[in-house]
Amino acid sequence: MKRFSSSLMFLALSFASLGASLALENGRDYVALATPQPVETGKKIEVREFFWYGCPHCYALEPAINNWVKHKPANVEFVRTPATSPSWLVQAQAYYAFAALGATERTHAALFRAIHEQNRPLNTEPALADFAKEQGIDPAKFREAFNSFGVRTNLERAKRMAEAYQVTSVPTFAVDGKYLTSPSMVGSEEGVLKVLDQLVQQAAKERTTGKSTGKSGAK
Repeated sequence: MKRFSSSLMFLALSFASLGASLALENGRDYVALATPQPVETGKKIEVREFFWYGCPHCYALEPAINNWVKHKPANVEFVRTPATSPSWLVQAQAYYAFAALGATERTHAALFRAIHEQNRPLNTEPALADFAKEQGIDPAKFREAFNSFGVRTNLERAKRMAEAYQVTSVPTFAVDGKYLTSPSMVGSEEGVLKVLDQLVQQAAKERTTGKSTGKSGAK
């Protein structure tokens, strides 16, 4: 009987320890923004990924992120924003051009593969027009979208957003305009998805209560 009681106590302590290890810490697992940013997802929790097609870490994380998106809670909407460092602008512009053509589903993963598996730089308008043709998109229509006012407007907006969110590396994830996290901050790709889950729960709770508790740590 004593042995059984001791086993139960050990299990209880183990679970307590596990729960403590899963508690998030501001500055370690995520950063709470001093100035929360507006979201575009209405009543749903916004999870925004800042990425670059040429980033090997972004490419490596894609399968896990796609799986996470498939199984995300119903109250979450996932959106992407291409990073806009000077040498990355052309591919960010291509992202918005393909979006304007309604071709994101066809081109997003294919562009990652072309860069990382086929070692194609795809960092000029002509090269991206050729890529578009390979995906069954009229190169002339791609060029028209690529140079359109709407795409350039989205590109400028992405620049301002990256500055407002203080994004310094990719991939970086923003949760409901309040919290930033990344694999480099958490220490692993698997870990960042767990942090996203917890931050989503935290953001949902804050929307319900109207109180922000993330700056001192999410439980």
